[in-house]
Amino acid sequence: MIDAIRAAKDALVTEHLIQPRLRGEHEALRVLLATRHGAVLASTAAINQLKALIVSGPDDLRAELRKLKRPAQVNRCAQLRDRPAQDIEHRMTVRALRSTAQRIQALQAEAKDLEGEILGLVRQLAPKLLDLLGVGPITAAQVLVSWSHPGRFRSEEAFASFAGVAPIPASSGLINRHRLNRSGDRQLNRALHTITLIRMRLAPATKAYIARRVAEDKTSRDAQRCLKRAICRQLFKLLEPTRQSRTASLEDLPQAA
Repeated sequence: MIDAIRAAKDALVTEHLIQPRLRGEHEALRVLLATRHGAVLASTAAINQLKALIVSGPDDLRAELRKLKRPAQVNRCAQLRDRPAQDIEHRMTVRALRSTAQRIQALQAEAKDLEGEILGLVRQLAPKLLDLLGVGPITAAQVLVSWSHPGRFRSEEAFASFAGVAPIPASSGLINRHRLNRSGDRQLNRALHTITLIRMRLAPATKAYIARRVAEDKTSRDAQRCLKRAICRQLFKLLEPTRQSRTASLEDLPQAA
């Protein structure tokens, strides 16, 4: 109850309430993302089912398929044919493997086609996003869907809070620290997390930034949160060029030169 009252008071004194997302191209991106996500989840479930069928299948099928890597397993299972000379268990297992593998192929093809549609819309709306290290069509699309349009957020800080990357003070006694913010748009937060992981793996400047933060007595997870916050800052400056600078300094955002 206390939290609800405080939230209501904060909303009443807010000068700039968040605006609804735009429809049109941004809504098209949202539905494409949701549909692709469903296809990816269904594909993952079908792959797990295929693995279970292989593990519990007849010995000769299991021996043939277990030595193959996953793409080869799927292709081989999709091409399996019934053999009348085999017993009913073998024939029905082959049918189940073939059906499941063909479902996986169809779902993966669907996800790939949807990603192509998403990439085309992202190039139309904000092609500069794709030039950033770690930003692919899916993460760029999620950023665009959540950000929506110029002026939706009153400031870069508001956008960071909406993304769930604004740290929450959690100091106690002589310890000065912040804790993870679990609120906000979790899909946007996930996109920022993906960009962060890619840059930590590929960008020398980012690795140096993390090392510098750790040297300042931050944990590796806290350093990663700082990086995620900096990436959020860069994305907002890119998307709102009239209100923010077009570029971020290396101190603000470490990435590959």
